[in-house]
Amino acid sequence: MAPHHVLKCCQRSLAWIPVIFINLVVGWSYYAYVVELCIFTIPNNAEKISYLVVFHLFFIMFIWSYWKTICSRPASPSKEFCLAKVEKEQYEKEQSDAQQDILKKAAIGLPVYTRTGTGAVRYCEHCQVIKPDRCHHCSTCDMCVLKMDHHCPWVNNCVGFSNYKFFVLFLAYSMLYCVFIAATVLQYFIKFWTHCRRRSVGDCPQNQLPDTHAKFHVLFLFFVAAMFFISILSLFSYHLWLVGKNRTTIEAFRAPVFRNGPDKNGFSLGFSRNVVEVFGDQKKYWMFPIYTSHGDGHSFVTRLLTLDPEQIAVGLQINGKSSVDGLASPKHILGNNINHIEGHQDDVAQTVTVTMETES
Repeated sequence: MAPHHVLKCCQRSLAWIPVIFINLVVGWSYYAYVVELCIFTIPNNAEKISYLVVFHLFFIMFIWSYWKTICSRPASPSKEFCLAKVEKEQYEKEQSDAQQDILKKAAIGLPVYTRTGTGAVRYCEHCQVIKPDRCHHCSTCDMCVLKMDHHCPWVNNCVGFSNYKFFVLFLAYSMLYCVFIAATVLQYFIKFWTHCRRRSVGDCPQNQLPDTHAKFHVLFLFFVAAMFFISILSLFSYHLWLVGKNRTTIEAFRAPVFRNGPDKNGFSLGFSRNVVEVFGDQKKYWMFPIYTSHGDGHSFVTRLLTLDPEQIAVGLQINGKSSVDGLASPKHILGNNINHIEGHQDDVAQTVTVTMETES
C-alpha cells in the first residue's frame, strides 16, 4: 500500500508542472512587457500609459479566469444517483443481465435518458453511481464529473459543468492577452530586429533603437505571444463551435446514445439557447468568470425528437438555475418539471418546428 500512495503523491505533484510552467511564462511576460518594454524602451509617456492600462485589464481578466478554472472543483453526481445498500449488495451478487434489471429499477424517477452503446444503463463501477446524462468518469481526477468535457493538464483540473464557462473565458482572455502583446510589441520588435550595430545612441538612425538589455526580452516576447496566440486561437474557435452546438468534446467524438439511438444533436436547443445554457441569460455577466450557467448538471433539456414515450410520461425537462455549491435534488427537479409542462406548450411546439426544419 505504501508504494501505491507514494506513486499517487508523485503523480499529483508532477501534474502541477504544466501549471507552474504557464505561470512562469506569464510572470516573465509581465516583467518583459511592463519593465523592459514600457519603462525602458517606449519613450512616449502617453503611449506608455495607454499600453499599461489596456495590458493590465487583459492581464487581470486572464489571471482571474485561469485560476477560477483551476480552483473550481469538478461537480460530481449527488447521492440520489447512488445505489441503496441493499441494491448494491444485490448488484454485486448478480450477473450482467440481472445487474441491468437492478439498475433500471434504481434509475426509475431519475432524469437519466442516455444509455451505453449497447442500450444499457450507464453505471460507474469505480464510483458505484448511476451516471447522469453527459457525466463521465475521469481517471486522472478519480471521480465522475458532471457534463465532463475533458481533463486539461494546463489547469490540472477536469473541465466540466462547474467550470466550463471559466475555461472558455480563460481561452478568450489568454488569446486577447497574447494578441495585444504581439500587436503593441511589433514595431519595437522590427526596430530591434534591424537594430543599429553602433554602440552609442547618438550614432544610430532616428528610426532605430539602441542595442540594450531590453532587446532580448522584446524579441522573445513577440515570438512567444504570437506562438501562443496561434495555438490558442484554434482551440478557442473549436470550443465556441461546441458551445453553439451544445456539445462537449467527448460528445463531439462520440454521439450520446438515447433509448431510440445515438443523436449528436440530442442536447442542442438552437444557437441562442445553447449559449445561454453555458453563459446564463444575463449578458452583463458573460464576460466575467462568475458562475452563471443554467441547470444543476444532473439533467438537461433535450430535443423533443429524441424523447421516447417513457420520457414524455415523466415530463419535459426544464432546466432551472442553481449554484454549483448547492445542487438541487434530481427527484425534486422532476416534480417541478411535471408541474411546468402545461406552461411550456408553446416552447414544445416551437422545438418541434425547429427540429423538423433541421432534419429536412
